[in-house]
Amino acid sequence: MATYDYTAKDGVGNTVIGAYDDVNSVALLRQELEKTGYSLVKARRRKNQKQKRRKVKRQEVVTFIYKFSEMYSAGLSITRSLEVLEEQSENPTFTQIIGDIKQDIENGQSLESAFGKYRHVFSDFFAGMLEAGESGGTLSETLEMSASYLEKQMDMRRKVKAALTYPVVVGGVCIVVVGCLLAFVVPIFSKLYRQLHVPLPGPTRALVILSALLRGYWWAIPFVLVCAGILLWRLSRNPAVRARWDEFKLNMPVLGKVNRMIVTSNFTRTFGMLTSVGVSPIRALDVAATVAHNHRMTEVAAELQEVIEKGSSIGASLKHYDIFPPMIVQMAVSGEEVGQAPQMLNKGADFLDKDIDRTLNALVVKLEPAMTVVMGSVVGFILMSVYLPMFDYMQHLK
Repeated sequence: MATYDYTAKDGVGNTVIGAYDDVNSVALLRQELEKTGYSLVKARRRKNQKQKRRKVKRQEVVTFIYKFSEMYSAGLSITRSLEVLEEQSENPTFTQIIGDIKQDIENGQSLESAFGKYRHVFSDFFAGMLEAGESGGTLSETLEMSASYLEKQMDMRRKVKAALTYPVVVGGVCIVVVGCLLAFVVPIFSKLYRQLHVPLPGPTRALVILSALLRGYWWAIPFVLVCAGILLWRLSRNPAVRARWDEFKLNMPVLGKVNRMIVTSNFTRTFGMLTSVGVSPIRALDVAATVAHNHRMTEVAAELQEVIEKGSSIGASLKHYDIFPPMIVQMAVSGEEVGQAPQMLNKGADFLDKDIDRTLNALVVKLEPAMTVVMGSVVGFILMSVYLPMFDYMQHLK
């Protein structure tokens, strides 16, 4: 249950301001007030500081936009659609966000302004699409296109996470196994070798030293991890470091090609969809660069804006940037020649997404045996280092 601060009027038009507890939505609040002879004017959900805020998942946002589009297309008003969606939301945090947006719209704000406060939830792309749909009178189509786009982005993230799950899990298991061997197995053999006065080869000595460090200074590991996390966080906020990191992601071994395709696909699709609903190319490039979330693409977008302002063709300009595959360049040039550049760019992004899917599947096939070999090699090296002195000792006995 929640608490709402409300403004209402009685039968003769007198204004009443108050608070109402134990209601889940504005609709229920309106019903309760109508029972006492009052009509609700406006209401705002009171924030509960003690209530733990839940994260709004991307799937919830996509479902919300699809429903919003269907309700608005069916003839419901924007505020009524938001009111129904507020009642249906099972996430208290998202319910509060929807209620706040509805309240702002009822107070006369535009859709783009009301949703813009929650760009971290709905994305810059959605805010730009709302602005175009509201001004161009194509809100229903814009909402449906936005939901489809965000769903494709969500599917792409899911595929990337699925491709990286196996190496992450195997790497974690390898670290646990190595830690257990160093903490429990190596000390037993180390004590045995000291009692037998067996000379230790180089790998075994290194292993014994690592084991002693782990057992003697295990308490320093959390401290080092926290310090490393703080250092990485501070470095990530440095523009120069972020630019170098973004450049590395585009050229890193194994995953560099996939990263380039993902960044290019996000940029191309965002630009194509925004321009297709009437957003100016300059504004569309700004949003596309933000969605791509890469410093290199931000620089490219700024240079393309200068090209457009000079009256040059954007399709022909793309060939000067190696980050764009030749297929995207050709689609852009062909689209401008026939006056359908946004549609051709969207098709080019579809082709890129299919290439990304095929590349990820091939990468998973190659990573699984590679990670298995790496894990086996690490564990095998430890075991070999542990037993090497024992073999030498057996040879001396003979």
